[in-house]
Amino acid sequence: MRRGPPSAAAERPWYTGGMATAKKPDAPARADEPRTGDPRTMSGIPLKSCYGPDDLTARGWTYDERLGAPGQYPYTRGPHATMYRGKPWTMRMFAGFGTPEDTNRRFKFLLESGQTGLSTAFDMPTLMGYDPDSERSLGEVGREGVNVASIDDMRRLFTGIPLSAVTTSMTINAPAIYLLACYIAVAEEQGVSPAQLRGTLQNDMFKEYIAQKEWISPIRPAIRIIRDMLVYCTKEMPLWNTVSISGYHIREAGATAVQELAFTLADGIGYLQLGQEAGLSIDSFAPRLSFFFDVHNDFFEEIAKFRAARRIWAKVMRERFGAKNPRSWLLRTHAQTAGVSLMAQQPLNNVVRTTIQALAAVLGGTQSLHTNSYDETYALPTEDAVMLALRTQQIIAEESGVSAVADPLGGSYFVEKLTDEMEERAMAYIRKIDDLGGIVRAVEDGYPQREIANSAYQFQRAVDAGDRVIVGVNRYATSDADKIPTLKIDSHVEKTQIARVQDLRARRDAQAVERATTELRRACRGNDVHKDNVMVAVLDAVRASVTLGEVCDIFREEFGVHRDPAFL
Repeated sequence: MRRGPPSAAAERPWYTGGMATAKKPDAPARADEPRTGDPRTMSGIPLKSCYGPDDLTARGWTYDERLGAPGQYPYTRGPHATMYRGKPWTMRMFAGFGTPEDTNRRFKFLLESGQTGLSTAFDMPTLMGYDPDSERSLGEVGREGVNVASIDDMRRLFTGIPLSAVTTSMTINAPAIYLLACYIAVAEEQGVSPAQLRGTLQNDMFKEYIAQKEWISPIRPAIRIIRDMLVYCTKEMPLWNTVSISGYHIREAGATAVQELAFTLADGIGYLQLGQEAGLSIDSFAPRLSFFFDVHNDFFEEIAKFRAARRIWAKVMRERFGAKNPRSWLLRTHAQTAGVSLMAQQPLNNVVRTTIQALAAVLGGTQSLHTNSYDETYALPTEDAVMLALRTQQIIAEESGVSAVADPLGGSYFVEKLTDEMEERAMAYIRKIDDLGGIVRAVEDGYPQREIANSAYQFQRAVDAGDRVIVGVNRYATSDADKIPTLKIDSHVEKTQIARVQDLRARRDAQAVERATTELRRACRGNDVHKDNVMVAVLDAVRASVTLGEVCDIFREEFGVHRDPAFL
C-alpha cells in the first residue's frame, strides 16, 4: 500500500505558516469535493473538478500572509519585484563530453547562440574521483561528460573564456573541492581573484546518499569537507554559491514532487546547521546557498512546488534560524526539465514534454533553467538537439508573453490551494526528519531512501498497469523503430586523457607534490576548521599539479570508503 507523507503534527514554534486542513464538523459535503477514484497529482494529492473562493477563505487564507507582492516576504510570488520583465532567467544549458577541448568548443557554440551561463557536466571517472588511467575508469572517460583530472585539463576547458565575464555552474559533488580549486587556480592565472568569480558548485552530498549514489567517503567526513568549503568561500568568494541544494536527483530517483520539495529543504536546513556549527553567522553564508529543482510533467503541481518552496524557506530562515538579512530569506533556484520523463520511444515527443516543463518552471518563478534535449535517452545531445532545447527557452522568453507579468497565476484558486497543499505535506516530512534527529541521522537510518524507493515502485506499477499514461509508451505506441542522429564519443578521448595525466606526473615538481600531499593528509587528520581547512590544502595541491585521483585517494585512505547499506 502506498505510503503518504507523515501525519501533520502540531506546528513547530518557529514555523507559523501551516494551515489547518480539517473541515468543521458541521460543514456540508460539496459535490465537487474529491472522491475515491478522482484524478490526483503525481504526488497523490486528490483534485476536485473546480476550485473557488471557499477553498481559500474557509481555511483562514489571507493575501498578505500567504502571498504578498513579488519580491516581498514570504516570496510566494517570486524573489524579485519585476521578475523577468527587467531581466529574463539565466539560460544555462548543461554541456560536457569528451576532452576539455571538445567541451570548450560546445561552450563557445552555446555562448554564441545566446546562452547566458555555463553549466558543466563531468564524466563518471571525474564524478567518482578517479584519474583516466585508473582501472576503474576504463571505457568511461569522456562518455557522459567532460574528463577533468588536473589543473591542465581545467585550463583547456576554459581556454578563450574570460572567467571574470561568465557565471559557471559545475555539477560535481564528492570531488567538488578539487574542481573548485582548479577553477580558482585557472582564474588566478587569468588575473581574476576568487572574490570576482561568479557561479555555483553543486557540492550537495546529502542528496548523493539519498538518491544519486556518487560518493567517496562516508557521510560525516564528506560533510566535514563541505563545512571547510563553506568557511573558505564565505570569506574568500562572496559572489560564489558554495552549495546548490539539489532536489533534481531526488526526483529523478523516483520521489514525488512533495518528497522532492521536503527532502531538498531538509537538506538545506542541514547545511544551515553545518555552517552554524563551524562558527558562521547565518546571514554571512545563507545568501550564497542556492537550490536546484526538477520540473516534471504535472504542470500545475510543478508551479505550486516552486511557490511553496520559496514560502517555506523564507519562514524557516526568518522564524527558525533568526536570519535578519532579507537576502537570507530568499530561495534562489536553478531548474532543469525532467530527464527521467524523456522516452526513447517516439523521441520527438520529448520536445513537447520539455516545453511544458520549461513553461511550468518559468511560471513557477525559477531564476535559471536548463532544457533537456530530445535525444538524451540515446546519448549525449547533438548540437542540433541542444540548439532546439535552447530555442525552446528563447521562444518562451521572447514570444509567449509570460515573462511580462510577475507570477501571472497568482490568486488562482486552484494554484493557491495546491501551493498550500504542497507546503503542508512537505512540512510534515520536514517535521518527521527533525524528530529523527536531523537530516544526517535520517539519511544514516535510510528514511528518505525508503520513502523514495516506495514512490518509485508505486509509479512504475501505475505505468505498467496503464493507470499513469505515457504517450508513445503505454498508449498510442507504434511498432516502427525511431531513428535519430546521435552523438558518438570517439575512443581516442580515453587515450588522449590517459597520455596527458601520465605526462603531467612525469614533468611536475615531485618535491612540491610531496609537500602538498603531506599537508593535505595532515589537514584531513585534524578537525579545526581554520588550522586544518581541507579547502586550503587542496588548493595548494592543485597548484602543485596533484591530480584529481591522487587527492581523492587521500580522502579514501584517511576517511574510508562509503558502501551503500541498501535500505529496504
